[in-house]
Amino acid sequence: MVHILGVGVHDGTEFTVTRAGGPGRARTGLLRRRLSGLALVASGALIALTAAAGPAAAASGHAPASSGYGWVRLAHLSPNTPPVDVYLYSYGKPNAMIVLHHVSYGTVSPYEKVPHGEYTVAMRGVGASPSSTPVLSNNLMVHPGHAYTVAGMGPYKALRLQVLDDRLTTPKGKSLVRVIQASLKEHHVTVTAGRSTLASNLAFADVTSYGTNRPGTWMVHAKGGTESWAGQVRLTPGTIHTLVVLDSSDGLSVTDLEDAAGSAVLPNGGAAMGLGGTAPAPGSSPLPWLAALVAGALLTLAGAYRLRRVRAVARHAR
Repeated sequence: MVHILGVGVHDGTEFTVTRAGGPGRARTGLLRRRLSGLALVASGALIALTAAAGPAAAASGHAPASSGYGWVRLAHLSPNTPPVDVYLYSYGKPNAMIVLHHVSYGTVSPYEKVPHGEYTVAMRGVGASPSSTPVLSNNLMVHPGHAYTVAGMGPYKALRLQVLDDRLTTPKGKSLVRVIQASLKEHHVTVTAGRSTLASNLAFADVTSYGTNRPGTWMVHAKGGTESWAGQVRLTPGTIHTLVVLDSSDGLSVTDLEDAAGSAVLPNGGAAMGLGGTAPAPGSSPLPWLAALVAGALLTLAGAYRLRRVRAVARHAR
């Protein structure tokens, strides 16, 4: 007869701890019960520690490519395009994974962690039926450990969804900066930080590549033909920034999006101030982590209780 002593999970694989019975196997049974109790304690502790470390690790370390996840954020950067509803679909699936309602010019969503694979981003007019034909759509492939910005860019009559690859790592002790030109008031803009030129005569709806910059607090200037903007941007070692040039009621404005902070870390979740607000997006639920934490704790207690009983039986046998 085989007795099931407990069930555990390690590296995603479920395993069962069993014990064979029989009158001629008393000492072997005691040893096996001790080992099974230790296994329960160890597996329970492993599950609990993994659950407890999960959210912290996701906030401070870059998930390895083998984790199979990437990150996507959505943006509306077309000045003369009215607000839209934005949908993110797993490719070929009819139900949207993420829906952002009433996304207006200058809005950038938080990053959303998604499984690697192909996705479709679709834009519809505000309040349009989810089953209606999108005004605009585009596909993107999310690779493990990579981050992307999908932005509606260009003028209304030539609106397009552009997929931008977002960097997650920097040279040691440096910062990375790129510029998105989303101003229609000024068709070409030059952006400088101190004596460094970040973008020279950058055309509307164009994006620079990332450039390496020394950390520090920089006075940034954005200048077009008649409009200009000036303000401070603080670059700390290991941070990655996207500076977005926008139209404003006063002419131009520049918003600093911190894509990632710290070398090889996950993208930051929210948009920086001044981008017209962050559209609501579903956040990650803590329930899976809590469930795993409780399961690990219960498994540990069960293992400890079994060890205590085994030791009591062993003392009685003597």
